[in-house]
Amino acid sequence: MHTMRAVVLHRTGGLKHLKLEEVPVPAPGAGEVLVRLKAAALNHRDVWIVQGRYANIQLPVILGSDGAGIVEQVGPGVDAALVGKAILINPSLNWGSNPRAQGKAYRILGMPDPGTHAEYIVVPAGQVVEKPDYLSFEEGAAIPLGGLTGYRALFTQGRLTAGETVLLTGIGGGVAALMFTMALAAGARVVVTSGSDEKLKRAVDAGAFGGANYRDPNWVDTLQRLTAPRGIDLIVDSAGGDHFSSLINLVNPGGRIVFFGATAGNPQRLDLRRIFWKQITLQGTTMGTEQDFYEMIRLFELHQIKPLVDRIFPIEAYPSAYQRMFNGEQFGKIVLTMGNT
Repeated sequence: MHTMRAVVLHRTGGLKHLKLEEVPVPAPGAGEVLVRLKAAALNHRDVWIVQGRYANIQLPVILGSDGAGIVEQVGPGVDAALVGKAILINPSLNWGSNPRAQGKAYRILGMPDPGTHAEYIVVPAGQVVEKPDYLSFEEGAAIPLGGLTGYRALFTQGRLTAGETVLLTGIGGGVAALMFTMALAAGARVVVTSGSDEKLKRAVDAGAFGGANYRDPNWVDTLQRLTAPRGIDLIVDSAGGDHFSSLINLVNPGGRIVFFGATAGNPQRLDLRRIFWKQITLQGTTMGTEQDFYEMIRLFELHQIKPLVDRIFPIEAYPSAYQRMFNGEQFGKIVLTMGNT
């Protein structure tokens, strides 16, 4: 029996329950492909599952939603021409027929399905797309989940256009860093927030118009002065919490606020009168459709966008990679390499 190395989570409650193990190499079934992974990235989803902070956790499981590699084998009914192709994996599975919202059978690669923190993975053939030639495997692996989530938030739901001003909260996280590069490529003026002055400086050095530290009591005033007189047309947020009510004050009349997370919890109150009087659109979003994924890849190719890769670790150093994500030290995506030829 052929085996592979994989990072397996046996129980929730901390990194000590993640183990690098030898497990069987999966075989592709009908309509599936076997991918020899070259690189995979981490997402907050992975550490939330490790902590037990995610719904319907099923264990044991190989974590990881992002991956890039080479198609090694195809199952029955799949075009053999795919073998040898360098590909990226779309981790958004079974979206359903309604482009406005995912169906009941929707799930994300990496739990309950075995994920990408392994040397091999089996996925439906329709979930792989050719890797753009200008991207390395490490760069390619940094894109799928965050790129898809960010593209849908910015463009499908947020309707961002060139010349508008967009505020991205929590810059440095994987999705925010990918949105940052996409928004700049699309011709938007980008402003950011962070709890780290160092991350704010890095964002400005990378092309942000400016930013504010949300730990500063005057961060809203800072952003209002910074963006005057044009103001802020779109805000994309993944934290929620009590800061969310401040976003209502920041966004322009007729503006949009798109959100895809609530890591800081629910806001204690929302000023509904201010929301309707300013005619603000509040739009939830998560991941994206197959069409969103293809359009996102096209945007990357059109502008030759390079994702921000924070740090690259070999798979055997997975504890350091996960710890960096736990600590929130990253600016961009944390990537694992498999070391298989």
